[in-house]
Amino acid sequence: MTANTCVRCGAVTPPHDVISVASADGAFRVLCSRCFNIEMAHLADVRAFEHPEFTPVRLPDGDGVVHEFHFRSLLFGDQLSLEAFELASGDEDCAGFHFQLLGDRPSEPFELLGDLVQKMKRALAVTHLVERAGRLEIAETTVRGRIEWDDNENGRLPCVVVDGRRVDWADFGAILMAFEGWRFRLELVDPGDET
Repeated sequence: MTANTCVRCGAVTPPHDVISVASADGAFRVLCSRCFNIEMAHLADVRAFEHPEFTPVRLPDGDGVVHEFHFRSLLFGDQLSLEAFELASGDEDCAGFHFQLLGDRPSEPFELLGDLVQKMKRALAVTHLVERAGRLEIAETTVRGRIEWDDNENGRLPCVVVDGRRVDWADFGAILMAFEGWRFRLELVDPGDET
């Protein structure tokens, strides 16, 4: 089986729709989101749960660049997590924008989708990095993004994703040097919260 094959149903699944689940014996299993939700519904005694599937959507950012988002829903007991991923061109890696909302009503996934799309539109309307003279700079004085694993650093240093763009830690440090001497506030925010 390939790394993206669900061990429960045998479906070959894109990486953004795969969940690595720990078993009671400590071993990990790869499940597609549908099979994960079936197991979670059974464990949480959630009756009549139907796994929602959504068509990808395309939304423009503040500069008019259109981004395509794919969705994944995960049932966590009586809550439903809905995530939107921008996949990197040419592969299935979730390297671009990533949004998430957690809803209290698993029976109303389309309402959660509407709320998530509104959150996405608000976030996409703001540009945090600009390119001037061939160099990235902070557009104003606030930068929002996501901390990610950097394979090139073997977990020693992260990279960040800002405006859907991956920025190496050293490059991000160089961007910050324009503010040498300034004070800063670092606030870490849960992926499901509004930023």
